[in-house]
Amino acid sequence: MNKVELVEAIAKETGSTKKDAEAAVKAFTKVVSNELAKGGSVQLIGFGTFEVAKRPARKGHNPLTKAVVNIPAKNAPKFKAGKALKDLCNK
Repeated sequence: MNKVELVEAIAKETGSTKKDAEAAVKAFTKVVSNELAKGGSVQLIGFGTFEVAKRPARKGHNPLTKAVVNIPAKNAPKFKAGKALKDLCNK
């Protein structure tokens, strides 16, 4: 499912217009993105948690030259599914 299909499904489920559903999807992604950018997390009970995973600096290898490459530390977005979502997927 892509964004357009998601907007259509939300509009159908809620009985709202596609324009309103698209605004809701954009608002949701913006709020979650801003919270993760601040280092926070967003928890939706029964669905899951959006959070930031801190990856430490490490050494890697260039596969062509076998040279050691320093990989800098970084933060990466992470989603952890909740129990209800996991149970739904495993029916």
